[in-house]
Amino acid sequence: MKSVNTGDIEAIAERLAFQAQKESIRVTVHAHQEMVEEDILLDDVLCALRQAKIVENYPEHRRGPCCLIHGKNSTGRDLHVVCTTSLDVAIIITVYEPKPPKWKNPFTRGRT
Repeated sequence: MKSVNTGDIEAIAERLAFQAQKESIRVTVHAHQEMVEEDILLDDVLCALRQAKIVENYPEHRRGPCCLIHGKNSTGRDLHVVCTTSLDVAIIITVYEPKPPKWKNPFTRGRT
């Protein structure tokens, strides 16, 4: 993960929250499959994006700038969303619930 300043992170989170509010998003086939497998609704993803906390930022990813965010759905379920950060429409690349052993908690990686 490339180091970024706090202002950049805040701007990304604000942009994602705005896109979620306007429902200006697209869900990839992979993300949709993950959502079905983990019983995650589109409303859950939108809720998580509206309160996005950037866990990891990938500004130079080969497919374009994207990030891993943490948010919660309306019932408090922790969710991770990987999405684009620089397009007019947020493209949701994948969605999952962070769980051990890959994640110690929503912000700390565990063993892989």
